[in-house]
Amino acid sequence: MALHRIDPYDLRLFAAVAEAGTITAGASRMHLSLAATSTRLQKLEQATGSLLMQRSKRGVTLTDAGRTLLRHAGRLQRNLESLHADMAAHAQGMSSTVRVLCNTAAMSEYLPPLLGRFLVEHPEVDVDLRELDSQDVLQAMRQQRADIGIVADHVGTEGLVTQDFREDRLVAVLPATDGWRVRRKASLRFAELLDRPFVGLPPDSGLTRFLQNQALHFGRALHHRVCVRSFEAVVDLVAAGVGVAIVPEAAAQRLALADGRVQVKPLADGWATRRLMLCTAGDETLGAGAALLLAFLAGA
Repeated sequence: MALHRIDPYDLRLFAAVAEAGTITAGASRMHLSLAATSTRLQKLEQATGSLLMQRSKRGVTLTDAGRTLLRHAGRLQRNLESLHADMAAHAQGMSSTVRVLCNTAAMSEYLPPLLGRFLVEHPEVDVDLRELDSQDVLQAMRQQRADIGIVADHVGTEGLVTQDFREDRLVAVLPATDGWRVRRKASLRFAELLDRPFVGLPPDSGLTRFLQNQALHFGRALHHRVCVRSFEAVVDLVAAGVGVAIVPEAAAQRLALADGRVQVKPLADGWATRRLMLCTAGDETLGAGAALLLAFLAGA
């Protein structure tokens, strides 16, 4: 077994194929020809001494050895990215970059003011902040591709160290001109809204993906008349009568409750009230900057 011959690029290629589900799609993601991709994957299997994936007309399926390599590939990729980022930071007079992955609510409502305070207090630390669906955050954390994750508690966090961060409620926002039957209700169920057009965030946002999954439980799909980049734009379009929306209560309090053109209704569904959790792979994996940020967020 010639593990010392494994090229980091081949690990990235293997991860791209595994995530895409087919060699063709993985090759496209890496801007590599199909023949070159197949050759590199064969050499990778020779280097590891193991069959890494079963190939079929429908795509590829990872073997146990392949799943093991994928976990290590994520960790090695994160370490290499961390190395490049940290060395670049040192060259610019900074000491560390902390990678944070979070869901939509944390990204838009809770983190910005906290990060502002933290970054002012710690000029030696940078933060690389990215939004993902909670499930994708968990996958990245288990592969150690980030230092800190923030997820909703509807997902399983086994194998990670977690602690409470915030309570996050989802509410419905409707035009103020909506019918009297809605006005008289103290709360609404998500299913009651599925016949209506929606205004939402882009399809790749964590919240939109979460809501689409909830709609699938009813055998439905959300009909988005338009998707925009911010909750401010969402509420403006709801106020104009374009459709209804589901947003975090914190965003509704910040935007909608001060706007007489919309009405806000709590969602009666159990999943609409969530705890946001801070998660890490363990204290031993945290650098000094990440440990500082985690302690700050936990105590804020």
